[in-house]
Amino acid sequence: MAVLARPAGADRPHIVASPPGTGGEASPTPDRILMKGNEAIAEAAIAAGCDAYFGYPITPQAELLEWMARRMPEEGRVFVQAESELAAINMALGAAAAGARVLVSSSSPGISLMAEAMSYMAGSRLPCVLVNVMRGGPGLGSIGAAQADYFQATKGHGHGDYRVPVLAPSSIAEAIELVGTSFEIAERYRTPVMFLADGILGQAMEPVRPDFPTLAPQAPDWHISGAQGREPRSIRSLHLRAEDLEAHNLDLQATYARITGAEQRWAGEQLEDAEIVIVAYGTSARVARTAVERAREQGLRAGLFRPITLWPFPADGLRAVASRARAVLVVEMSAGQMVEDVRLTLDGSVPVRLHARMGGSIPTPDEVVNAARAALGGSGAGSGWPAGVAWTPEGGEE
Repeated sequence: MAVLARPAGADRPHIVASPPGTGGEASPTPDRILMKGNEAIAEAAIAAGCDAYFGYPITPQAELLEWMARRMPEEGRVFVQAESELAAINMALGAAAAGARVLVSSSSPGISLMAEAMSYMAGSRLPCVLVNVMRGGPGLGSIGAAQADYFQATKGHGHGDYRVPVLAPSSIAEAIELVGTSFEIAERYRTPVMFLADGILGQAMEPVRPDFPTLAPQAPDWHISGAQGREPRSIRSLHLRAEDLEAHNLDLQATYARITGAEQRWAGEQLEDAEIVIVAYGTSARVARTAVERAREQGLRAGLFRPITLWPFPADGLRAVASRARAVLVVEMSAGQMVEDVRLTLDGSVPVRLHARMGGSIPTPDEVVNAARAALGGSGAGSGWPAGVAWTPEGGEE
């Protein structure tokens, strides 16, 4: 049984868009089309009414840029392959200030280069969707899939007291839906939104319905469009008087509180009788789903809790689910980052363990089942790791 928690009113009708290349003529729409994740995200953004795309090629998200390079001109919209990630995000800032619905994409090192302008956009209250198809790190790392950008995405990204909503799909079909949701949230709260995928989701191919959600054009009353017939408007993040900047920050914090209260999303599977709750997102959640089935076959009552919003973290849902369990196991393709939010949420009410693979390595279902058994058996933490966290790399001791 699957449980999906989302805010009231978040459902919307899906309007079928013509498949890419059809020109919109009246021909039978195929029930399924095979799409790469990067391409599906790009087409979903186009269907959602993206006015302008800015990016720079970097693996493993390059196909997203390539798709937009073809499709955006076909739709009469703006596509710019910028000379750098710095240029791309600053072009996005300008376009968003003019009222455009803007998409930017990159991968981990490129996202780091965009941090300063992201802070400017948050401080200026400019909506934008930024796609990060994560790769291994730190540094140049590798082009393998990883989830080591969780801290970067959920804890602010750039400088200053700001947060951005972060959405994380675990399938290409869900990615298509969440692209539109990301634009909706960005415009509802006038904030950048991070769309967090990984190299596997970006590069994999899956059959999906050519049923891309569409959004009505936005009609902002704050954008800069020339002051003919009205008072001039100002969009800025600079406030030199301390009391002015404090008031601005208080307003931002009030917005973040509204987001936290209204936008927590998660999905659950087989949680009703779970003695151990496995918490995972993205590709790790797909591995964990198989691990839950194998554990059940072996008599171990496991369930999956999958955050869809990484910020705001779905703390309310996790507390309710974990209150019925004996232990919680966090599975991540990182050294352990989301586990900190899980531990803060549960505050010692239930033991929390970690199974981590990093640098482009991917956990296997059997590893996760073994880690779940160890968590229920009360095994100790791995050497050098905080109490209550068991780091269990392949071949290592639990």
